[in-house]
Amino acid sequence: MTQNITILGSTGSIGQSTLDVVSRHPERFAVFALSAKDNVDKLLAQCQAFEPVYAVLMDSAKAQALAQALNKQGLRTEVLCGPQALDQVASDSAVDVVMAAIVGAAGLSSCLAAARAGKRLLLANKEALVVGARVFMDAVQEGKASLLPIDSEHSAVFQSLPEDQSTWSTRVQKIILTASGGPFRTRDPDTLHSVTVEEACAHPTWVMGRKISVDSATMMNKALEVIEAHYLFGLPPEKLEVVIHPQSVIHSMVEYVDASVVAQLGTPDMRVPIAYGLSWPDRIASGAKAINFSTLSALSFESFEDRDHLRRYPGLALAWHVLQAPSGSTAVLNAANEVGVGAFLSGEIGFLQIHHLNTETLGAFAPAVAHTLDDLIAIDHEARRVAQQIIARWGSRS
Repeated sequence: MTQNITILGSTGSIGQSTLDVVSRHPERFAVFALSAKDNVDKLLAQCQAFEPVYAVLMDSAKAQALAQALNKQGLRTEVLCGPQALDQVASDSAVDVVMAAIVGAAGLSSCLAAARAGKRLLLANKEALVVGARVFMDAVQEGKASLLPIDSEHSAVFQSLPEDQSTWSTRVQKIILTASGGPFRTRDPDTLHSVTVEEACAHPTWVMGRKISVDSATMMNKALEVIEAHYLFGLPPEKLEVVIHPQSVIHSMVEYVDASVVAQLGTPDMRVPIAYGLSWPDRIASGAKAINFSTLSALSFESFEDRDHLRRYPGLALAWHVLQAPSGSTAVLNAANEVGVGAFLSGEIGFLQIHHLNTETLGAFAPAVAHTLDDLIAIDHEARRVAQQIIARWGSRS
């Protein structure tokens, strides 16, 4: 049967890759809804190609412009506007699959809506778990949703774990997430104070958006992935490990109690985990190239305990810190980091100050326990306020 899919964040890299996979299997998938923050031109082109029932934009003026353009071309896609529209297209009874690819905490509400509606939820939004934590996982359980990770690392772990989830805690010794090391893996740590936005966004392996590219450069993306893995797979923080693997061929590994290791390998192409999430438990063609093992001269690994790596990536350790801290601390870390990356991209703070902002915000704000979406939103807003105050204080000293 054809499955209806909603793609939240369709104009971003994950959304575009999802549409590429969907286009290869028109007999399996139909696009029900697409959403974007403000990219009218790209969303219009996607509507022309896939003719969804709904298209969603956040800005009312841009939503009106899209509606007029669609109407001129005789396309029947209905244009909706605002966060509530995202919740609507994520939970609509006609939807089978939701690809959650909105970057940042802005995607949390629609992820919760999809979870409560019992959808197959393909999670490419780290923040749903980092910010939502137990609130989000409770919604998945209550709605009996199918939660499938799309991050290459978490998809690799999922593919390497036993099918019987009840055995994970007893059979698994640890989960090993791999990291490319980003653009500064071999750079002298003493020069990181002068990093430019262009340098931070120049990832050596993956093609990603600017925010995620900066997170990779600071290694905060891996800190968020450690938090995500904790909630996804139910293992304690001490059973989560990260190693640097510059070739990005092994996407992650699972070590079992008998000391055997199961790893998932593949080319660094997000269409692979996307296709797996769309078709699970089957597999379908993704469009990615297969590994040519004859061209792989070596697969190398480096420890984060290396002295220079500890200086390059001080933020990674914050993952284990917040997982041991009071509930809500993961949301504080995420909010501070989003503010910090935004300030770096706009030239307001330096590269190394992102980490200082994260640690200072965590030290300045102790969140209350979150039970609802409103609680999570309150923590997120307050943490952002505190982070922005810290940046303003830094600016007043200069």
